[in-house]
Amino acid sequence: REGERARQVMHFVGLSDLCVGVFLPLSCYLDEDPLQPVTSDETVSVGGTVTLTCRVAESDNSSLQWSNTAQQTLYFGEKRALRDTRIQLHRSTSTELSITIAEVQLSDEGEYTCSIFTMPVRTARATVTVLGVPGKPQISGFENPVTEGGEVTLTCTSTGSKPPAKLHWYRGDQELEGRPNVVESNPDDPTYNVSSELTLEVSRDDDNALITCAVDHPSLEPGDKRSEQSLRVLYSPKVSIRPESDLPREGEKFHLQCLGNSNPEPTSYTWEKEGGLPPLAKVDGAFLRFERLNKSDNGVYLCRAENDIGQDQGEYPLQVQAAENTADPTAMSTSSRVDHAVIGGVVAVIVFILLCLLIVLGRYLIRHKGTYLTHEAKGSDDAPDADTAIINAEGGHSGAEDKKEYFI
Repeated sequence: REGERARQVMHFVGLSDLCVGVFLPLSCYLDEDPLQPVTSDETVSVGGTVTLTCRVAESDNSSLQWSNTAQQTLYFGEKRALRDTRIQLHRSTSTELSITIAEVQLSDEGEYTCSIFTMPVRTARATVTVLGVPGKPQISGFENPVTEGGEVTLTCTSTGSKPPAKLHWYRGDQELEGRPNVVESNPDDPTYNVSSELTLEVSRDDDNALITCAVDHPSLEPGDKRSEQSLRVLYSPKVSIRPESDLPREGEKFHLQCLGNSNPEPTSYTWEKEGGLPPLAKVDGAFLRFERLNKSDNGVYLCRAENDIGQDQGEYPLQVQAAENTADPTAMSTSSRVDHAVIGGVVAVIVFILLCLLIVLGRYLIRHKGTYLTHEAKGSDDAPDADTAIINAEGGHSGAEDKKEYFI
């Protein structure tokens, strides 16, 4: 019994691995056999290639042989025995025989036998497990848009997996919890069909959201096979009003825009103001336009947007600022006073300069006075009348005393 147990263990781990150490089990002494073939189990996906290797510790020139699950000989040493071009010789030595099987099919799964024809014949078995690769998942259950607040149920299905695949749901990077996977076997082959359902209550934030179904399976790398479904959600408008400028000024052009975030787009817009819209304000669909702003345009404006799902309204308080070129009366008064002061100063300087010039001119004329004698003065002292004085003057009375006049 100890020897039989040792042979079973050696089938999986090999004799050389088991019988190592100082204190060895009795089976190592009784059944240590350098001619016992050693193999290993292999796992491969459909369509892949698997290598089967059979080794012995020593050679007695006996040939190694590989047989398939139906006990048909594949290779006897270097000689091909079965006409299957998928099966090729990989390596053949006195202590090793390795073969490869390409384009593996589900029917290739099973137990393969390595034999060495000694006396007695020794054998070892290797189990080949073939993984059925699951198909790309298919998402169904979403044909028409869903109204906000409603529910949608999605179904994800993947076929042809072995062992059964696992399905996972995601919204972006967030994993969602769906119903447990339903596994069904295929009647025609040893594979399975797997399906999973996900029910969501949708909101406007789910519009255009991507829902992903991903397949988890040993034959696949993470994320190898997945499918996406974009949601379309119908929802009523959510209104906000956007001004053309944050500082609307008097006299400028200006408009307000009504933004009705909805799906589908709003079918109508209505503008209102307490007391009525200004006469110069023009409604242009989602826009309210002002050709020339005025202080009388101040007030709270309302916009109501509507679609087939519902309606909503928003408001905007308009406060018109004074125009930049409007004069300030106080500033004008101050400027006028400054101008008058400047003019007065200039006049005072001019008057001062003129006075200085007059004084200088007067002093100059006083210093340069003139002396002369008139004809009347020359003969007036001795003449009885004016005519005689003139005659006397022309005659040159030298004894007459000169009369002086000064001109200033």
